Amino acid sequence: MNTLWSKATETPALTESARAVLRTIAGGGPATRPQLSAALAFSKPTMSAAVNELERLGLLAPAGVNRGSVGRTSVTYGLGRAAGYVIGVDCGTTHISGVVEGLDGASHATLERALPDTSAENRFLMIEQLVADLLGQFDALAAPLRAVVVALPNIISQSLDRMLGRDVLLAVLARLDSVYGAPLLLENNVNCAALAEFHEGAAKDYSFAMYMQIGVKTGMGIVLDGKLFRGFRGGAGEIGHLPFPWSETAQPTWQHVETYMGSAALLERAAAIWPPSEGKPPESASELFARADHSPVALKIVEQHAQDIGNLAAACVSVLDPELIILGGGVGQNPRLLPGVRSVVEKLCWPVHVVNGQLANQATVRGAVRLAIDFAMARLLGEEGKSAFLHQTSSSTDP
Repeated sequence: MNTLWSKATETPALTESARAVLRTIAGGGPATRPQLSAALAFSKPTMSAAVNELERLGLLAPAGVNRGSVGRTSVTYGLGRAAGYVIGVDCGTTHISGVVEGLDGASHATLERALPDTSAENRFLMIEQLVADLLGQFDALAAPLRAVVVALPNIISQSLDRMLGRDVLLAVLARLDSVYGAPLLLENNVNCAALAEFHEGAAKDYSFAMYMQIGVKTGMGIVLDGKLFRGFRGGAGEIGHLPFPWSETAQPTWQHVETYMGSAALLERAAAIWPPSEGKPPESASELFARADHSPVALKIVEQHAQDIGNLAAACVSVLDPELIILGGGVGQNPRLLPGVRSVVEKLCWPVHVVNGQLANQATVRGAVRLAIDFAMARLLGEEGKSAFLHQTSSSTDP
């Protein structure tokens, strides 16, 4: 293993007062010693010892000077270089993207690429190249890599027992561990998007939100008090598996909700009823929505899709009773759907605030970064970092 990279996973043993200071600055941003003392009720000697300890380890560093009203100045401290950085990767069905961000929120590198081959095995192999190229954009060895989170459009469990291309993925993770020595985590892509909307987007002011992704595929992420609810096996929110259709004359088929609600099936239904007088049928969901401005046929299809999404949302609301529903994904984020979805939810259960996501196609990779920062900070503080899947090696054991 490259010894420079292996040092990235070392976790210093901190005193309780140093952990408290680090936790406060990580959560609230840069602060002065007097501000920290007031927030933590520490004496001046205790605060000085804690700050000196963190400065010595490079986890804290001066970030500026604060000038008081009577001319006094005090140093503002923020996270230091040794706090390190993390990588978030969104390995989707058609694109792969990545972000490198410091634990202090500083952006270091971003990349996005189309996938020439969308098979599971090829997508997984692309992760290695993306990580290498991201780290090549800046002086990566100047600070420790604390965690890598990869978001995938799959159910994520500790065994990955239902993962298509599982052996290829595990081999990729093993090689990444060998090169970089940082903890490697996997998470469901919709869960990541939900987490991002909670911290940075539409759900910032809510404690209980569910994020519905309606696009190429269908899924839901559930966030309660800033924590992801994954269920017993990691399958919570897999609304594509709900029984559908269901009546006296029809029997549910496997993943029919996913198939029916997906953008490909939506365009197929549009093509089936599209009148020749309106030219060629829409070739994308965005074209369909745009043509709804002047085409009664397109408008009818869009309104029906809003009703279908509303039916799906109402089923979830009846079980979970969230404060907020966020509509995301390539189709779900279109504002045209909101009135219809809101109407159906209110009619079938009770009024719930329904909004479009604010992070669009960046939601998943932003959530992967957030998860990586939370995990890395927990490790620095000597706490247990929660994850759906953690690649188990000597470098990823709990401190």
